[in-house]
Amino acid sequence: MIPIPETSVHDDAAGLVDAAADRLVAVIADAQRERGLARVVLTGGSNGIALLSALVDRVDEIDFAALHVYFGDDRFVPADDADRNSGQARAALLDDPDAAGAQVYEMAPSDGDYGDDIEAAAAAYGAVVDAIAPDEDGAVFDVHLLGMGGEGHINSLFPHTPAVAEAQRSVVTVTDSPKPPPRRITLTLPAVNSSRHVWFLVAGADKAQAVAAGLAGASADDWPCAGAHGLTTTVWFLDSAAAADL
Repeated sequence: MIPIPETSVHDDAAGLVDAAADRLVAVIADAQRERGLARVVLTGGSNGIALLSALVDRVDEIDFAALHVYFGDDRFVPADDADRNSGQARAALLDDPDAAGAQVYEMAPSDGDYGDDIEAAAAAYGAVVDAIAPDEDGAVFDVHLLGMGGEGHINSLFPHTPAVAEAQRSVVTVTDSPKPPPRRITLTLPAVNSSRHVWFLVAGADKAQAVAAGLAGASADDWPCAGAHGLTTTVWFLDSAAAADL
């Protein structure tokens, strides 16, 4: 049974980031205590990176040696390109000496092991995800963090595209993203929905319509955010502007 989504509304983006950070630290600790490690899927965007920055002051609360980190999507550009979500995540938190020890699984860049072969790079990341043995409750990941665009896109799953309609594979390519850069690798809705907790980090009045559609159970083809849910919790961390249409 899909859990009823929760909303956590705050005055501004800083408030939603702080609330998500508090809960993330607690969930990571619970997972590590109960199962020996925690698997967390990171998101890019301003709120996703702000969340990682907020954890810099709380590194002593996280056992990074028992933390496996994945990415919901990334841009298929060279490794040193500023658009890379993994590079932004490393700069914000993962390259901090106090965060050393985390096992970080990055999607290959366009100048990596697979060169410019985006399909091979996506297949390799899919093999990494598919090799994770689900827990007894069917969960592959403990937490999947999501940002969202004004049209409701999550990861690199945009409305009315083959990627958002993918029902089998865990990882696919996007070669014509409406938001540049055009080539990306992304986790699909089946992968997102194999997470114990799916949490949205959304701020801004331009996201209000998509938030309302997602919470109302709209078509995932029209509003990809509506197709994402956790096995245990689905939480929308919102600022007041993003929650204006609720």
